[in-house]
Amino acid sequence: MSDELERNAAGDVDEVMKKYDRESNVRIWEGYPAKAVRLLSVTFSLYCIYVTLFSTAMPEVKLNIFLGLILILGYVHYPARKGTVRVNYIPWYDIVIMAAGAFPFFYFASRAESIIMLATKVTADPRMVVMAVVSILAMMELCRRCVGIPILCVVGSLLVYTFMNVRFGKVIYDLFYTTTGLMNTPINVCAKYIVVFIIFGAFLERTGISAFFINLANAIAGASSGGPAKVAVLSSALCGMVSGSSVGNTVTTGSVTIPMMKKTGYNPEFAGAVEAAASTGGQIMPPIMGAAAFLMAEYMGIPYAQVALKAILPAVLYFTGIYIAVHLEAKKLGLRGIPREELPEIRRLLPKIYLLLPLIVLVVLVSTNRYTMQFSATVAIGITILVGLVNREDRITPARMLDALEAGGRGTITVAVACAMAGLVAGCITSTGLASRLITLIVNISGGKAIIALFLTMLCCIVLGMGVPTTANYCIMAATCAPILMSPQIGIPRVCAHFFVFYFGIVADITPPVALAAYAGSAIAKAPPMKTAFNATRLAIAAFIVPYIFAFNPVMLFEFTEGTSGALRLLEVIQLIATSLLGLFSVAAALNGFLWKPINPAFRVIMTAGGLLLMVPGTVTDIIGLAVCAAVFLLQRNIAKAQP
Repeated sequence: MSDELERNAAGDVDEVMKKYDRESNVRIWEGYPAKAVRLLSVTFSLYCIYVTLFSTAMPEVKLNIFLGLILILGYVHYPARKGTVRVNYIPWYDIVIMAAGAFPFFYFASRAESIIMLATKVTADPRMVVMAVVSILAMMELCRRCVGIPILCVVGSLLVYTFMNVRFGKVIYDLFYTTTGLMNTPINVCAKYIVVFIIFGAFLERTGISAFFINLANAIAGASSGGPAKVAVLSSALCGMVSGSSVGNTVTTGSVTIPMMKKTGYNPEFAGAVEAAASTGGQIMPPIMGAAAFLMAEYMGIPYAQVALKAILPAVLYFTGIYIAVHLEAKKLGLRGIPREELPEIRRLLPKIYLLLPLIVLVVLVSTNRYTMQFSATVAIGITILVGLVNREDRITPARMLDALEAGGRGTITVAVACAMAGLVAGCITSTGLASRLITLIVNISGGKAIIALFLTMLCCIVLGMGVPTTANYCIMAATCAPILMSPQIGIPRVCAHFFVFYFGIVADITPPVALAAYAGSAIAKAPPMKTAFNATRLAIAAFIVPYIFAFNPVMLFEFTEGTSGALRLLEVIQLIATSLLGLFSVAAALNGFLWKPINPAFRVIMTAGGLLLMVPGTVTDIIGLAVCAAVFLLQRNIAKAQP
């Protein structure tokens, strides 16, 4: 009976993934065709590792081969429509599109030097123009299949605008035959770094580390008031930094934590929202932070280790905000935790601490700056295999190694396609000079006021991020909105501007009306999707406040004024953390409407104002906010004592 229940649960998870995650809508291969497709994915992963470590070929050669292979893999895995279930079948037109789209990439790679020497003259040959157009269209069609339509709407609109304002031949040359289009920074970073880290994540998942994280979270927080929800927050924070997918993490950990939360007494929509909000935050959790972190390092011109370091405080505030909201909800409902005897013991988990060794090695290698990121990731893969061999309960075998390589190759497809589309966006903006026009427009609308420019940018990030992978969303925002924030008229520091657009690109996954992570959580919780999305937005309120804090106070990202002493820097960080946490607690309590007892509406408004003042940079606002919040806390406490 238990085996049947497990199969049913796995089937439910697969259905949710297919509904809300395009990466799960793949062709069905069985028998020898399945082995051939598996071999193709494994070979691709091994090829990528080899190229990133040893190849000295020019970028135009490596990137074109990479894009050609991605196109082949993509059409082998993704059908034209969702729900295609015909086994071992690929229609003739997909084979034609795949071959016609991939050939120009391989042709360019084989004759890269002569094509580069021709420069703009290459478009004088109609055959070269046709090949470029076919490849671009084939990549866009693959994007529709595995990434989604929203980003295609952005790309299509920009292409129309570009062709209307720039000569056709020049556009084709810029987008296909130079490194300002498809081969722009995003796909270069993807081929160089991201693919190896995706493979590393696939290996790490097969060591049983996700189960270890869930058990560890249970041991730490499971017995406390409303424990399962706190377990969801902690486990999703840990698992999310490995998976890099908000929907995938919501479904994977949510299949365990959401039923636990409902059993404890949480409403279904709240249970689904907790998992969605926490899983979405996994993408901002150092050290891996999803694929976008590598792109941030490239765009900002700083080492990846610094990006991970700067992300620590915002991530802590994000998850602390969710944890506080969950705790207050549990107190309001009078929920208890899981009985101690049903929870794993810390002392029994400690022997499994070696599962963290690959992550520790990766952090150490990356932070020393003595080795390249791709070399560090490759070493971490080796350590992961050794750790998997030691783990008796979930031992890694040659078959599971091949599974990891296959999953890594398949997982690269959507990220690479999204990066290619982001390259087209950047190419169109560069060709038309649209960025400068956008800067002028936003500056005029905002009147040079930074807070208005930040608010408009937030709306752009959330709207463009709906249904768009974080990687692509960040690339688009880094090319369009980040320069606006960094303009002299607005004056937001470079690092703060990039983190700002990164954060708001992520929260699109839980923001209505297209909140894919929240909808996935609602499907598992069997709750109304829109209610779940609004609950997730409320729980993740920190994600909507924290970016404004570091935009105006870069200390949160460890960006200090030149000449500031070490002691003063430490004092600034401590003050910022303390006031931000107090402010978050006040805002969370006001939104939840409970602090010892239900809070009346007037107090909720005052608490919200006091909490926001605490989070606004400045000693004066901190003092006023602290006084306001302390007064309300004391009054609320006295009311609670008077009304037992």
